[in-house]
Amino acid sequence: MANKSKKKTSEKKQPKQKQQRQPGRESAMTPEPEVIRADYRGSGKLEGRTALITGGDSGIGRAVAVAFAREGADVAIVYLEEDKDAMQTERLVEAEGQECYVIRGDVQKEAFCRRAVDEAVSELGRLDVLVNNAAMQFPTPNFEDIDAKQLETTFRTNIFAMFYTTRAALGALKRREGSAIINTTSVTAYRGSGSLVDYSATKGAIVSFTRSLATNLAKEGVRVNAVAPGPIWTPLIPSTFPEEKVEKFGSDTPMGRAGHPSECAPAYVYLASDDSSYVTGQVLHVNGGEIVNG
Repeated sequence: MANKSKKKTSEKKQPKQKQQRQPGRESAMTPEPEVIRADYRGSGKLEGRTALITGGDSGIGRAVAVAFAREGADVAIVYLEEDKDAMQTERLVEAEGQECYVIRGDVQKEAFCRRAVDEAVSELGRLDVLVNNAAMQFPTPNFEDIDAKQLETTFRTNIFAMFYTTRAALGALKRREGSAIINTTSVTAYRGSGSLVDYSATKGAIVSFTRSLATNLAKEGVRVNAVAPGPIWTPLIPSTFPEEKVEKFGSDTPMGRAGHPSECAPAYVYLASDDSSYVTGQVLHVNGGEIVNG
């Protein structure tokens, strides 16, 4: 359930923990990530709109779904196989008085991406916002150990899926005035990561994809932007990193801690709403104070 108390910003560490497979389960995390601040008050910024969010069952995707709902939007979420987390996200969205349609499948497959968009539009009646958020990572300290299978899986999940889903959604988005596409990139696109070379490469590709697509679609009235999170406490962390790194995750940022999904979601609300009507091709950095270029 959504956290009821305010997060302690002084917290710097998480307990050692490990999940066996990604993208991980939010319900198994300690502490559970904060989904939305208890004092977050919606103001109807997305009233009457609909959104499709990939990777929407947990982490940043869940927080975005709930924040969108609090701002008045109905949402459809796409997830891989984490049924328990997806059902919890559905409950949280519905608790905000909004509709949530849940779609299970693999965004690596183009046919599924087309079906997900078709189902979302059919169930919600329209599509105003697409959030391309699904991602995987495989920490690999030795570059030579990144084999062809891992490379293809990372690129198909993190960037190919954005092409597939966006292309499928464009027809619906072009029909909606003020429609928006928001892509999740990463701080690693700007500073790199020695143990996440393939993942960081996809995140750099997402930045270029965002900027180029924004130029391509500007005359169509579809805005395209991105959010570049820093270390955010999501299920991907305990399901991909060793316990010792999980415990220290985020402690090397200027703010000395990992962020919560609740601290990322307002950036997506801004980019989805009319508040950003003159913003396209941009990247918002939510990273605990890391200084990046670009």
